[in-house]
Amino acid sequence: MTYFNKNKELKRGYNAYIDESTNYMGTLMNVGLLVMEDGDTYTYESADREVAILLFEGKVTYEYAGKTVEADRPNCFHYEAYCLLAPKGTKITLTAHSHSELYMQDTLNEKDYEPVMYTPETVQTQHAGSKGELMGAMEREIKTFFDYDNAPFSNMVLGEVLNRPGKWSSYPPHHHPQPEVYFYRFDYPHGFGAGFANGDVYKTEQNGCAVINHGFHSQVVAPGYAMCYAWGIRHLEGDPWLKTRIDDKEHEWLWKPDANDHIYPNH
Repeated sequence: MTYFNKNKELKRGYNAYIDESTNYMGTLMNVGLLVMEDGDTYTYESADREVAILLFEGKVTYEYAGKTVEADRPNCFHYEAYCLLAPKGTKITLTAHSHSELYMQDTLNEKDYEPVMYTPETVQTQHAGSKGELMGAMEREIKTFFDYDNAPFSNMVLGEVLNRPGKWSSYPPHHHPQPEVYFYRFDYPHGFGAGFANGDVYKTEQNGCAVINHGFHSQVVAPGYAMCYAWGIRHLEGDPWLKTRIDDKEHEWLWKPDANDHIYPNH
């Protein structure tokens, strides 16, 4: 497990967090944050890499493959996302119309396919922990833009989790063979939480990035602060992430319908 934060180093333009030229850290992906101001343009094009570009906040025009999409997302807590998934060889031009921040991840992929823009109308949302499980302590929204089910042509998976104040997510602790990247956002820049991975504990902060390449993991956010994090997974060769979840056997009992009863027994 690796966690790092580049807030003090962030600049206008592309900010690399994970870079193949230095260290993949097991992710097999490049990961970065693109910071743009009104009027800025940015072009992405790769001969051998597919890319996902997720708008965290701002107002941006996406131009690609002869198409133009206007994306407006004031924040990731009250507004759904725009996320472009595009194959190798696609020229993408982004134009900002306000201060904008976009998460980017790319990886090698020989397959060719039509670019897909995932919009607020197409996001898949799971309301997990919303039926009183563990007294509501793990209630969250799990949003999936694309995975093996709707994008088997991609070598990646990307989504967001909206972690409510004081609640847990990625819980009960679980793991999967595929590496995973978390990229954190908070509704207040000084918000914070904690992540747990393979026995390590790390403090999560605005624009922090965690690399989970093995072991059980879960996380929590401090009361009063909402946390939204992008979660990205790279399929392994011959072992794609198929919503794979292997629970920690010590904590499997938390799924039982009567798991609350040991705290406040029924009388």
